[in-house]
Amino acid sequence: MTLGGRAMQIVARLHGYPPRHNAGAEWMVHSMLRALVDRGHDVSVWLSRYTDDREPYNLDGVQVVPLEARLDAGSAIRKADVVVSHLENVPSAGALARGFGRPLVVVCHNTHLPSFRQMASGDTALAVYNSQWMHRESELFFTEYPKSIRPRQSLIVRPPVFADEYRTKPGDRVTLINCNEDKGGLLFEKLARRMPETQFLAVRGAYGEQILPELPNVEILDHVPGHEMREKVYSRTKLLLMPSSYESWGRAGVEAMASGIPVIAHPTPGLCESLGEAGVFVDLHDVDGYESVIRKLLDQRAEYQLVSKRAKARSAELDPTGDLNAWCDAMEALITT
Repeated sequence: MTLGGRAMQIVARLHGYPPRHNAGAEWMVHSMLRALVDRGHDVSVWLSRYTDDREPYNLDGVQVVPLEARLDAGSAIRKADVVVSHLENVPSAGALARGFGRPLVVVCHNTHLPSFRQMASGDTALAVYNSQWMHRESELFFTEYPKSIRPRQSLIVRPPVFADEYRTKPGDRVTLINCNEDKGGLLFEKLARRMPETQFLAVRGAYGEQILPELPNVEILDHVPGHEMREKVYSRTKLLLMPSSYESWGRAGVEAMASGIPVIAHPTPGLCESLGEAGVFVDLHDVDGYESVIRKLLDQRAEYQLVSKRAKARSAELDPTGDLNAWCDAMEALITT
């Protein structure tokens, strides 16, 4: 839907973007921007870090302008109806939005203090949180720091995952996506050494030093773009491991559940919320516990089918249509009120 016959001009200032940068935060924002394109709005992303891309490119209707293109992001923001940003770019995007009198929308992906402080200057027209627990944490922050100014509006948009884009027939591997230490890389290596008869799949992540075991039962995949995850990762995965020390939500787990792939995870608040009753939770320090659960699910067909059924049900519960409609409505309301 356009406004009065006119499409909104939406400019996002971000540090990286798919398919070059494939972290969960970037795919979440892309899904949200793609929904605005589907509503008939003009959306462009202006990158703040150098990449190998030199020319603008289009991804699902979103125009992406690399920093190497040497075009002026400030001029784009001056002409925008709404400015969107997240993570490291919030201060600079906020300054430009304030200077040109444009509403700023901040997408918040974690509960670290800098994330909340960046949108507490009074410039944030809309704060978007990726989970209920993150929203609660933000309320605690604004209560504890009374001089901070709350965003004028807030909204919860769970990282959108369209199950049809990820659904496949599961494979036979025990998989870890992003093998840095915080995501469970050390545990993954220990399990692979303990279980030489089990086939493991290690997927190199978008950030962090990767722990990639050179073992005969471990296959290592290079970094995989989000739109190739179904074919290259989930179609080869029987169990997904998420022994992360911190996850604000856990998009990979939701993607895997679309195919009924059981997810064995450390009980962070985000993963408990995203996986719900479908998750199999084991403390990340409990190597014996992870090994026991993996063996049980691989060896006992009835147990695997039960957990798989719960995963599919949870995937259906997380249909993103409602969240994305609420997001688009909130964005359109910013220039009609």
